[in-house]
Amino acid sequence: MSRRPGIVHLGIGAFARAHLAWYTQHASGQPWGITAFTGRSPGMAEALTAQDGRSTLVTRAADGDTAEVIDVVVAAHPGSDDTAWTTALASPATTVVTLTVTEQGYRAGSDVPARLVRGLDARRHADAGPLTLMSLDNLTHNGEVLRQAVRDAVTDPSLQAWIDATVTFPSSMVDRITPATTEDDVAELAALPGALDGDRVPVVTEPFTEWVVEDAFAGERPAWETAGARIVDDVTPYEQRKLWLLNGSHSLLAYLGLLLGHETVEQAMADPVCRSAVESLWDEAAQELPLPADQVADARAALVERFANPRIRHTLAQIASGGSQKLPVRVVDVVRHRFDRDASAGIGPGAATLLAAWWLHVTTQPDLVNDPGAPGAGSDVHDVLGVVAPDLDTTPVVAAVTAAADRIRTAAAAARRPSDEGVHA
Repeated sequence: MSRRPGIVHLGIGAFARAHLAWYTQHASGQPWGITAFTGRSPGMAEALTAQDGRSTLVTRAADGDTAEVIDVVVAAHPGSDDTAWTTALASPATTVVTLTVTEQGYRAGSDVPARLVRGLDARRHADAGPLTLMSLDNLTHNGEVLRQAVRDAVTDPSLQAWIDATVTFPSSMVDRITPATTEDDVAELAALPGALDGDRVPVVTEPFTEWVVEDAFAGERPAWETAGARIVDDVTPYEQRKLWLLNGSHSLLAYLGLLLGHETVEQAMADPVCRSAVESLWDEAAQELPLPADQVADARAALVERFANPRIRHTLAQIASGGSQKLPVRVVDVVRHRFDRDASAGIGPGAATLLAAWWLHVTTQPDLVNDPGAPGAGSDVHDVLGVVAPDLDTTPVVAAVTAAADRIRTAAAAARRPSDEGVHA
């Protein structure tokens, strides 16, 4: 049975193929297909087109790899192909548009909202019917963030009225660690049963996967729940659990781990200094999560196991990018909830350590910083808080973050080899 090209995805890359494509392939019922567009570079579109849209998904468990061919991509286009884009969105067969464009894709001035508006206008003129736009990026209330980004880019009131009446923006929570594919990963495919012969763009991922989606679809969709997705009325508690536990600890491990000389999540998590900081961060998040304590405990235990997988090489440098956009939702939100619950509560040691580690990262490791919004090398703690949490620039918070930075410097000095340069701010 041929696949229905009912999904258009913007930002096709490793994560989208490990997550959205995997759920779509494993969903029961009518086979759905994805018309894929790159965010910027045409390279992935060219590679997928050369492979008829197929690629290998390598699931890397502690005891070995398994491979399967994902074949739900029915067409792949470079993001610059505006004609293909508007044609795909104007097609009545398309009922869902999904995005993985990182946090920066939703910012004012990004081409993403403008691109969506052009596609929506084409759909309106084609009278192609209702449409669901769904973000798969790590943002709190990502559906509302996407809705507002589109609204801000619309200049025609009649188009806005059509969008309000015809388009929905469900929020979703996605979770599957997908490290960057290496040349060794590609080379090892030849010996792996089930892999696509000659695949140049395989994806490596962990066994764990989770997807929680708000039940707010405008029209037809794949039966993703038959592949394990959870369709719920309110995604918020699951978003917070993922952002505050997994993503928050990832950021902490990235910045603190790099300062202590580590390269991967596994290495950092094995360091008692990093592990202790992570547990503190999780303790603070657990106090604010609106979920049963046993669910939070289970999530923490699963993360310890996932982070310790010795065969998932998730580099800290990859995770460390874009902290100015990530930290507000990964740790600052937790601190604000803490203060709202108890105005006399000070910032917790886990949150203070994460903010301090980011401060030292951006000021002492410029070669590792990939973040246009980060403060410069000579920045002090006030500059750092001014970027991610101006309202937290208070005497108690500054004192706690400064003290945490001192503890990190001490730990880094103890871990440093004689040839290493010092960590200072």
